[in-house]
Amino acid sequence: MKFNQLIPELSVTDIEKSKSFYIALGFQVMYERVEDKFVFLELEGNQIMIEQINDNWNTGILEYPFGRGINISMTVSNIDEYFQKLKDSHVLFYKELMVNQYEVNGVTYNDKEFLIQDPDGYLLRFNQ
Repeated sequence: MKFNQLIPELSVTDIEKSKSFYIALGFQVMYERVEDKFVFLELEGNQIMIEQINDNWNTGILEYPFGRGINISMTVSNIDEYFQKLKDSHVLFYKELMVNQYEVNGVTYNDKEFLIQDPDGYLLRFNQ
């Protein structure tokens, strides 16, 4: 198994609820440590770890929505198809499919993207 150089690990309140949520988004369970309430997930090379809150990593009190001030950006191969699949599955969107322009070193890029909040309020941005 190849591990990305940067892999976010999210503290979650209910590992089974979060695991089911991510699987419904199309993530695959690459491995899990049931005894630690930990799951490693992947979607098209986007890797994320979730672990039920255990006070190992907390730097303060966690209050919903978790992850304030951050969104996790993940690129998918076909954003239109993926968005429609989730929409047909009645996923609730934080922001529906849109095109945003971002300037990078004098070059403007069009980024087609949508955002979803996971059960603990983490903001997930899917783009192409």
